[in-house]
Amino acid sequence: MHAHPHPAGPAANPERTPVRPVRRLAGPLAFALPALLAACTADQPATRPTPTATPAPAGMDAARDELAALAAAAQDRHLVASYTLRTPGSPDRTILVTSANDGSWRVDVPGGALGGTVDVSFAVTADGLFQCALPSAARPEPATCVRLGDPDEAVPRRLDPRVQHPFTDWLGVLTDRRAPLAVSPAQPPPGASGACYSVETTSASINAPLDVGIYCYGPDGTPTAVRTAFGTLIIAGTPAPAPATVQLAGPVVDAEPLGTASPEPTAEPATSPSAGTL
Repeated sequence: MHAHPHPAGPAANPERTPVRPVRRLAGPLAFALPALLAACTADQPATRPTPTATPAPAGMDAARDELAALAAAAQDRHLVASYTLRTPGSPDRTILVTSANDGSWRVDVPGGALGGTVDVSFAVTADGLFQCALPSAARPEPATCVRLGDPDEAVPRRLDPRVQHPFTDWLGVLTDRRAPLAVSPAQPPPGASGACYSVETTSASINAPLDVGIYCYGPDGTPTAVRTAFGTLIIAGTPAPAPATVQLAGPVVDAEPLGTASPEPTAEPATSPSAGTL
């Protein structure tokens, strides 16, 4: 007779891992683990948030958008307009701005050269960037023009009276959301009208994209006032329709352009105190 083997069970195979006891412990462990993890992490210091740049107030974002829209309208606004330039310590001057339908422009600046003694105009046409010397008390000769460069070049700093920028290249800066500018609503300068905005630069570069100050525009994009370091410009009267293109003030000649600085005084010939005496 053969002996019958005992039924398989936990006692018959001690190396076999029991299954049911483990399954019974799974429930209590599942509830205990979250409590243990919470207890372990409760004593740990809270993680500090990563510093981020302070967001601009919503009002400043809205002002930036409004100014960008008005500056874009100003780029498309073609006109002939006079502006009163007020500079501390100097008599008021009249700046004439012409923005033609073909994109050319001209800005006449009384006292814009040689320390305020010579009237000039700056113009951009399809042929280039020009400075024209205008007839004035200190320069009674007919107007002549000097080519400074290509149409997209900047006026050299030593020649630059800066009053033409708010009507030309600074409009592109004001429409550029990548430009390092901070914009907020501002009160109009005395005698000015329109929506006005204070513009600051947020870059430490010495070559700022524009002059900080106050910029004002009418609803149609007409520049109505500008106040920066060079003075305050305020529109005078109603703008006239724009011409098809601008005309230079005179013929183009081969000559040196006129700088903004006062000319060096010319030394008078010395005379001998003994001249004419024996």
